[in-house]
This record gives sequence, structure tokens and C-alpha cells, in this order.
Amino acid sequence: MNYLIDTVAEVFRYLRQYKSRTFMTMFGIIWGTLTVVLLLAFGVGVQRSMSKNMHGMGEGIAIMWPGQTSIPFEGYNRDRPIRFVESDAELLRHEIPEIVNISPEHHRWGTAVRLNDKVNKPNITGCIPEYGPMRNIWPEPGGRWIDDVDVKDRKRVVFLGNRLRDFLFGDNANAIGQYVYLGDVPFKVVGVLKKKTQNSSYSQRDQDRAFIPVTTFAAIFGHRYLNNIIYKIRDPRQAKYVQQRIYEVLGKRYKFDPKDKETLGIWDTTEMDKFVFYFALGFNIFLGVIGVITLVVGGIGLANIMYVVVQERTREIGIKRAVGAKRTHIMRQFIFESFIIIGISAFIGFLGALGLIRLISMMPIEEYVGYPVLNLNVAIISIAILGIIGFVAGYFPARKAARLDVVECLRF
Repeated sequence: MNYLIDTVAEVFRYLRQYKSRTFMTMFGIIWGTLTVVLLLAFGVGVQRSMSKNMHGMGEGIAIMWPGQTSIPFEGYNRDRPIRFVESDAELLRHEIPEIVNISPEHHRWGTAVRLNDKVNKPNITGCIPEYGPMRNIWPEPGGRWIDDVDVKDRKRVVFLGNRLRDFLFGDNANAIGQYVYLGDVPFKVVGVLKKKTQNSSYSQRDQDRAFIPVTTFAAIFGHRYLNNIIYKIRDPRQAKYVQQRIYEVLGKRYKFDPKDKETLGIWDTTEMDKFVFYFALGFNIFLGVIGVITLVVGGIGLANIMYVVVQERTREIGIKRAVGAKRTHIMRQFIFESFIIIGISAFIGFLGALGLIRLISMMPIEEYVGYPVLNLNVAIISIAILGIIGFVAGYFPARKAARLDVVECLRF
């Protein structure tokens, strides 16, 4: 223990003795540490932002549209249109147990949604209760989503997107319990969308849409056929199998070849999850390499300084060896000195990076690139890189010091 204390005291004495050199050496490590931590934190922030933006539309869902046949099948000609009805969703739910949620979906454009003299023509969507959780549609406090009673009784209730509400009632006004007109039909507002980030859509952003029960939609607008069906499966790894089963089940009902991929269009959003994962991995590796290169430059500077220190303390090394110090003691001292410099510099660099992360988090950039995130993985990777560079920067000068000839050192 006394040896350790003496070594630390000796190291700090040398650092104080050569303040300018110590500062320049530490600056390279501080800058490298700050760069590594900040870049890796930005990589994590970008990944989270992309995932959040993508999942604004729903997590692990697939949207299916009807198409038309492209090959003849069992006496039927090609180019036959496929049209979905509500019972198709229930058929798929019954036949494919891997599907945990499924909802029919109607769309209508051009119908005016109005309140007094304010008129908008958004996408009016007809759906069932389980559609909301699948699509990450959550109501603001005080409101609710469409429920089973609304569907069963064909109630004239509407759930408004938050921006549509702001247009009709004013910014953040209380619209719950008020009435708006869809065309010439009054609808009671039962809920307003809780604000969310959504950069992906297959029709219109949810913030601008109006949602009503599927049965009410069919009764008022007279639509028999669905625009699409949305579903979610239990295990994303079974996505291809489920798609094949959908072709088989609907192919049997509508008399088309299950191998005819033109009959249905399926957008599986889990493919986007894979893209985000691999993009973020490559992006983080790229940023990490840039940061490591910066840190390596600082490490090279530290190694050069340690070689200079060995030259300056050659006589001291010879005296220590002459009075019985072993080579391992000499090596340990120089490696320990490099680790102290690395440790102090890294600590300052971490504090600087943390301050910058907090400062950047105060800027309105979350919607575009997200906020940098200093998580455990970033800290572990940074510490590992610093440890490796510190050891390498100290090892080779220490080995040179330990191999010096005692007699030659005393003549120096």
C-alpha cells in the first residue's frame, strides 16, 4: 500500500514539474474521450429517434391491400380484382393463430368535417377497437378510444387527431363531448389523439385524421368493401410464414393461386425494424471509428511523451536498478503513470461530454436526429477503448525503460 501511495505521489510530482507538457498530453486524451463519448451517444440517439418515429405508426404491424390476379387459376381469368370485406379479417383471425390482432379498415376522402365555419376534409377512417393499440393511438386524458359498444350500436362517435382538433376547436381546447359534423351528420367527440411522433404513414398522419366505428362508417357512407386490413403477429420471425398462410386462406376464398403475389400487397413494418437495426449498427461503427482514431492520436502523443520521460529519467532508472529495483517495478511505474494521465484526462473528457449532451438536449432537434444518449453500453465501450490505449501507450516506453543497461544509465 505504501508503495502504491509513493508511486502516485511521485507521478503527480512529475506532472506538476512539467505542467505545459502534461497539459498538452492530457488535452489530446480529453479531446479524444469527448469525441468518442459524444459520437457514440449521438449514434444511440439517432437509432432511438428512428425507431420512435417509425413506431409512431405501430410496432410490429403489417398492412395488407387487395390487388388483382395476374395468372389464370381453376378456370378463372387473370386481372380479376380482389376486394376485402369485414368477414375476411375474422376468417384470417380464425385460420391463422399466429395473428394476435387484426382489424378491417375503411378510408374516405373528401367528406367535410366541420364545426361552425371551420371546414376540413381529412381522411375519415372506419375501424374496430383493437385498431387503436396496434397503431399506437392513445387518447389524451379525459377522452377515450372507440369501444365495442360503439361498434355494436353503430354509435355516431368520432375520435379526432390532435391537429384536426386544434384546427376545429383551437389549440389544445377541450373537445370531449362536443359535436362536429361529418358531412351533414353530427358526431360526438369522445377522444383526441395524444400527441405522438409519426414520420411513417400509409394514408395520412394520425394527427390529421378522424376515426369512427367501422359499422357506423358502413351505415353512413355505404361502403361494403374495405380499403385494407391491418394485423399484428405474435412472433416477427414468423412473418414470411404468416404471409404465405394469408395467401393460402384468401386464395381459397377468392379462387386465386397462392403463388400469385399480385393479388395482395403486404407491407410488413418489421422489415423496417431490421433496416433501422443494421443502419444504426453501421452508423455507430462509423462514428465509433472516427472517435477511436481521434483518441488514438491522443494515445500516440502520450506514448511519445512517455518515451521522452524515459530519456529524461535514465539516470534515475539506473539508480533504482542499482539499489535493487526489478525490471517489473520499473515497467509497473511507467504503465501506472500512463494510466493516471489517461484516467484524469478521461474523467475530464467524460464530464465535458456529459455537459455537451445536456446542452444539446436543450435544443429542438429531437424530431430530426434525436438527442444524444449516454447509456451503459457507450460508457463500457469508451472505458474499454481508453484502457487499451492507455496500456499500449505506457507499455512500450515502460519496456524500453526496464531494458536499459544499469551501467549505461549511471553514465548518462
